[in-house]
Amino acid sequence: MASSLDQWMREFNEASKLSEDISAMMSERGSLPPSGPDTQRHLTAMRRKITILRTRLDSLESLLSKLPSMQPIKDKDLHKRHEMLANMKSKANQMASTLNMSNLGNREDLFGDGKKSADVMSRTSGLDNQGIVALQRQVMREQDEGLEKLEETVLSTKHIALAVNEELDLHTRLIDDLDQHVDVTDSRLQRVQKRLAILNKRTKGGCSCMCLLLSVVAIVILIVVAWLLIKYL
Repeated sequence: MASSLDQWMREFNEASKLSEDISAMMSERGSLPPSGPDTQRHLTAMRRKITILRTRLDSLESLLSKLPSMQPIKDKDLHKRHEMLANMKSKANQMASTLNMSNLGNREDLFGDGKKSADVMSRTSGLDNQGIVALQRQVMREQDEGLEKLEETVLSTKHIALAVNEELDLHTRLIDDLDQHVDVTDSRLQRVQKRLAILNKRTKGGCSCMCLLLSVVAIVILIVVAWLLIKYL
């Protein structure tokens, strides 16, 4: 049945075109700012397309495993298609690794941590193109929900960080005010100490003069007393 081979090649060409679109978007990523709404939307779109690409590659792998039983095919042609598919999957994995989404596009993880690859293949093996599209939309909805939860968490963390930053700014201003008060108090204390030193010097000088005056007065009194004693004795 040539139609099965044609269908496989048609789907592979679509996957190849999707891979080229993702490569072009990754090249455009370098012209975008490191962060921001536009960058986030661009990153989300790339992740969606990589998830779709991986889903299509899994479908191609499932179809390729059934081709020998569906129609005669040469080993050489079968091996060639396996190589084409392997190269495409390797490229998809590299792009996913670049976006740090090695687990986001893993279909085993999308259906649950405990699911095996055989179980996943059994759920997708009977799907036609419309079923695969529906599955892709479901995966994208799940990713959108996950991104919305992540966005809520990021916003909550941002608000907490802003509150902490405001609190730190307040404490910084309080410390600065305290430093200013300490500087003013220290300056006043130094002025008081200088005034006390001057007053101390003046006090010492005053005491010396007083002592000298008293000594002179005492000597005069002694002289007068001695003169009176000599005179009347």
